[in-house]
Amino acid sequence: MELMNYELPEELAPFEEKLLATRVTFVEVIPGEEQSSKPWQSFFGGNPYLPLTAQYPTTPDGEPLFFLAQINFEEVPPFPPFPAKGILQFFIWDDGLYGQPTENPREQHTFRVVYYPEVIKDPAQLVRDFSFLPNFSNTPIYPNQSYPMHFGMQEEIVPTTDYAFQKIMGNAFFAEFGEAQWELWEAYDLEVSAEGHKLGGYAHFAQEDPRSAEEPWVLLFQMDSDTEIECNWGDMGTAHFFIAEEDLKKADFSKVIFHWDCH
Repeated sequence: MELMNYELPEELAPFEEKLLATRVTFVEVIPGEEQSSKPWQSFFGGNPYLPLTAQYPTTPDGEPLFFLAQINFEEVPPFPPFPAKGILQFFIWDDGLYGQPTENPREQHTFRVVYYPEVIKDPAQLVRDFSFLPNFSNTPIYPNQSYPMHFGMQEEIVPTTDYAFQKIMGNAFFAEFGEAQWELWEAYDLEVSAEGHKLGGYAHFAQEDPRSAEEPWVLLFQMDSDTEIECNWGDMGTAHFFIAEEDLKKADFSKVIFHWDCH
């Protein structure tokens, strides 16, 4: 059975229309080869865009956080309700949990999401000396390595890893196929995956989705383990930054949730 760019088992043909109705658009984030980028461009790792008038993000104790990635929305295809301009940055803590909160998931003490709605493109007005940063030792990507981002629009249907699958298809969808359920489930997972770096769309998990129908947070940014940029979240895991849709529409990134899991 052909559905979009997927080759699915023929047993799922009766559900083609229902599966096609789950189609969503997302922005694929594709890393380029390691290189230095202009401070206001989109990239993984390295040193962030930082105006001279801004403070580098720290923990409440004043310890600098580790810069993970930044996205300049001028370089991203139009994708409402994501911003059309500005730079969005992601910072995490250098500990065994990479800064994932253990209590209040919205408390940005050990991670930070920073948004600059207006972008300065004058190097003289930006911090260029980051020698004040410590030697980070427990991070998913190597410090001082930077990879530019490229963007492309893609479409996908719902994977089994996203909470939306059970919401749409039902908790016992594959059980309807009796003894063939595990074979069909595996075949579906091989074809339909939300892996990779992305903005929006469905999310990939090694364990389980922390969201629910009652808390349907939007996937703001997903950063996956990736050998091309020497990125590894624990044991080949995936990191997610979630946001309420209303906050995204307002470009309010003060209540973003950071989550990651691994095998």
